[in-house]
Amino acid sequence: MSKKYSENEIFSILKEHESGISMRELGRKYQVHRDTISSWKQKYGGMDPSQMKKLKELQSEHDRLKRMYADLSMEPCLKRSNVKKALKPAERRQWVRELIEGYGLSIRQACSTVSLSRTVYSYQPKEDQEDITILVALDELTDQHSSLGFWKLYHMLRGRGYRWNHKRVYRIYCTMRLNIRRKKKRRVAKREAIPLLQPLYKNESWSIDFMSDALWDGTRFRTLNIIDDYNREALSIEVDNSIGSSRVVRCLKGLVSELGAPGQIRVDNGPEFTSFVFRQWCEQVGIRIQYIQPGKPSQNAFIERFNGSYRNEVLNTYLFNSITEVRNTTRKWLWHYNSSRPHEALMNMTPLAFANRRNSLVA
Repeated sequence: MSKKYSENEIFSILKEHESGISMRELGRKYQVHRDTISSWKQKYGGMDPSQMKKLKELQSEHDRLKRMYADLSMEPCLKRSNVKKALKPAERRQWVRELIEGYGLSIRQACSTVSLSRTVYSYQPKEDQEDITILVALDELTDQHSSLGFWKLYHMLRGRGYRWNHKRVYRIYCTMRLNIRRKKKRRVAKREAIPLLQPLYKNESWSIDFMSDALWDGTRFRTLNIIDDYNREALSIEVDNSIGSSRVVRCLKGLVSELGAPGQIRVDNGPEFTSFVFRQWCEQVGIRIQYIQPGKPSQNAFIERFNGSYRNEVLNTYLFNSITEVRNTTRKWLWHYNSSRPHEALMNMTPLAFANRRNSLVA
């Protein structure tokens, strides 16, 4: 390995050569080849050490500017390329091909741009016949059993006599993008069990719940049922294809402006009632939200009893062709329920009659 010499040392060697010492002797003396001394002479001949140092600095700056220019010339290629950040070698190879074909870069430049080895770029993967057999077997099983997950499919393959390792089968399974997204159970906050008591006054407590059904053509619709727990009066039944939390708040605003705000609202843990929109509005109005425990509809028995009557007497009795028919029929039944239909829990009085009797007794 040749020794590296400083500018001063190179200058002194060239001075010795100018004084008459041959390149052969200088080469043996300083252990460098005479061609190296000849190159020094062509490059630095007639310079002093300060000039040699300055020349090296200029060469270093020139190399830096060349690299900068190369980087800037590659920047439009990277900006205009619509390929996302490539992480896998196959994706990087595709990116290299696009840079070569689209921008005329050499293989070396393109590989350097995407930080890919030219050996990896030139590599051609060999098809494994065993992997193809696994792929065909998995494709056949998933075509017959589309809802089964990996482990069910794997054990079915084992039952058919295949002895493939589960890691190998899973690799092919992922390559085929057969992964089934696991449905996460919605987490519901713990609720306290509060006894269901009949209120002593109107607007002390309201109960709200959703129901769903379908039109004659199969179109689904929902109903938002609201009752006053005191006299079981049905305050409103909203009917539409979709009823979100904003629609719930809008309906409640209309009732509050007409009847006043209730002390509390008893609801289940549905997304419409646990949403920020619903909770924020109740907090602003000063309404306490009473959530029932998950899976305990009996804790909201007043509205559940009302839902049963509404389903038996309206939804299960009529065939509807449109949402308008559902609304018209519901409006007529709502008037009948509040003013004409006797309620056993109210001493066979109607909800309106029970509320009027209470008012007359208080008066």
